[in-house]
Amino acid sequence: MLNDPFHQPAPLILPSILSANFGILSSEINEVMGAGGDLIHLDIMDGHFVPNITIGPPVIKSIRMATKAYLDAHLMISDPLKYAPVFAKECGVQLINFHVEAVGDSAAAAREIRKLGVHVGITLNPETPAEMVYPALDEVDMVLVMSVHPGFGGQSFMPEVLAKVSAIKKRMRPNQRLEIDGGIDAHTIVRAYEAGADWFVAGNAIFGKIDRALAIADLRAQLAKVRWRQPEAEIKDK
Repeated sequence: MLNDPFHQPAPLILPSILSANFGILSSEINEVMGAGGDLIHLDIMDGHFVPNITIGPPVIKSIRMATKAYLDAHLMISDPLKYAPVFAKECGVQLINFHVEAVGDSAAAAREIRKLGVHVGITLNPETPAEMVYPALDEVDMVLVMSVHPGFGGQSFMPEVLAKVSAIKKRMRPNQRLEIDGGIDAHTIVRAYEAGADWFVAGNAIFGKIDRALAIADLRAQLAKVRWRQPEAEIKDK
């Protein structure tokens, strides 16, 4: 699989294009990838599951043609199983995240998405208890914990989700990843990493800066500081 991030050591930085300038989107994506981003996070909203509408298949098809970056599609939509085949087969995304709140049987939903030949992630909102994703853990590659209410960028990080991050992390296999999204910046990324997160979605913390390379380097520098303080065995466990 192209640029498979599951074969790369964590932590990884995922620029979220929700904060990009859509008028020059291909340029924005290529800039942040050239500046050190690891993969691109796509926030796909339907105006029903969340109170906002963002992008759909036509835009993502264009993104796929504009970049070779690995695409992480976060489906904040009411019927992920209906649209997952379009994103996988026609748009070329490599990871599809669906919300546990949007499906009945999360394990069965993960298996259906797996049949599309993509990596599978399951996402839960800030108020959703960790136990909701446990039935699907054996079927997914990644768990995404929202640290803001999904729908809009620029929100403040919710530290109360960190206990949930730690609880889920303890149940995950070494080859699985725990992603966190919402209010991630040079300060909150350290707390999220210490709680057990591997992948960090950052929007304004990257696209809101004039120097995107410096912004990404700053995030990595903060992670490096905490990794340096940790025992080697603890780092390997991540």
